[in-house]
Amino acid sequence: MEKFILEETEDTPEIVLDPEQNIFKISKISVPENALDFYKPVLEWIKEYALHPNVQTIFDFDLEYVNTASSKQVIQIILLLQKVAEKGDVKVRWFYESIDEDMQSLGKRYQKLVTVPFELVEIE
Repeated sequence: MEKFILEETEDTPEIVLDPEQNIFKISKISVPENALDFYKPVLEWIKEYALHPNVQTIFDFDLEYVNTASSKQVIQIILLLQKVAEKGDVKVRWFYESIDEDMQSLGKRYQKLVTVPFELVEIE
């Protein structure tokens, strides 16, 4: 499967979905003009990946900030990872800065919504 990479912009996160290198991450800031349109190809890629995933998938979310519309798309990604888990091991890692209670709280809310292993990772 082809990798999917988007460079970060002022309003959109860096996204790396590279099964060959086993790198799956979304990082930086997510406040796109239209979150539905921005995340649609990401969701489609993950749906396709779920058909034949790697034996193990570790998906990293290292977001500094997400707006409400992006937050709704991020949970869609996390829910799709449950489909991936039907055919392989999946682990979600949610990174947050120790002083960022909002991102920690968001990670905890997501953690409660899914059955895949979900690790909250505090960074200094």
